[in-house]
Amino acid sequence: MKTFANANARDMQHAVALAEEAHRDGRETAFAGGGSDLLAQVKDGVVAPDLLVNLKAVPALDQVVSSAGGVAVGGLITLDALGRHPEIRSRFTVLAEAAGTVATPQIRNLGTLAGNVCQRPWCWYYRNGFQCYKAGGSQCFSRAGENQLHAILGGGPSYIVHPSDTAPALVALDATFRIVGPEGERTLPAVDFFVLPRQNPARENVLGNEEVLAGVELPAPPAGLRSTYVKIMDREVWTHAVVSAAVALDMNQDECRAARIVLGGVAPVPWRVPEAEQLLVGQRITPVLARQVGEAALAQAQPLSKNAYKVPLTTEVVERAVLALATQA
Repeated sequence: MKTFANANARDMQHAVALAEEAHRDGRETAFAGGGSDLLAQVKDGVVAPDLLVNLKAVPALDQVVSSAGGVAVGGLITLDALGRHPEIRSRFTVLAEAAGTVATPQIRNLGTLAGNVCQRPWCWYYRNGFQCYKAGGSQCFSRAGENQLHAILGGGPSYIVHPSDTAPALVALDATFRIVGPEGERTLPAVDFFVLPRQNPARENVLGNEEVLAGVELPAPPAGLRSTYVKIMDREVWTHAVVSAAVALDMNQDECRAARIVLGGVAPVPWRVPEAEQLLVGQRITPVLARQVGEAALAQAQPLSKNAYKVPLTTEVVERAVLALATQA
């Protein structure tokens, strides 16, 4: 493993300045909050930073602060703290549930919200030194290779799946992301933060080399919001989602006024399915309708040679989540 230097940032602007200075000197940098995914990448030889910009000393980036009816969540809040936070659990349940499913308790005590959102793909080709699209090569080896856990929606030229549990929840909640970089601070909707491989094979989001995700803002939920996160893993500990669904329904008693359904584990980005959502609007949710919604969510799926099982599995996950919310007291 390559030797690297460490620099503690006083605030986010200082962190960006440290990265800018290093890049001017021709040195590679990486930002570290919890650092669990970064450490794995360094060990695997995926990245080799010369300078690690440590964000842990930046004050107040691990807080949940109420603002104009919604909340602002610092990017350095740990997944454990996020999942246990009373306001997040009561008002933004899907996010608390998603945070609570990540990896193991040990990793949730260390890993951060920003780190989970920005983690790199766990495709075995990418992580094991193959010169694939994600590593700057010219082909996706999974397309004709080991693709059991790869994309069935939105794939090409790379078929990775986005590994974050919290990202689909944030898109379902219509969150806004706060980004700090050399030009100052900017915000954008969560759905616009993520990019498909056809837009940029080398990255999964819009962050530049000297930009960092500082936090997210959650708008005030409607009075009838019900939300949940359902995740299927190939074993019960530490793994990422084989498939998942973040579902948020605005209910007026037993009628759905609005819906947001975002799939995880099936696409290179958190995958929203507006056609399925629209089936719910203005309707009383029945088992038959929930099944139709699940099928509509996967209508555009294009499985690879070894992952067609994800289609019925995801259909079932969406159906289960919708029905659970419809019958919630």
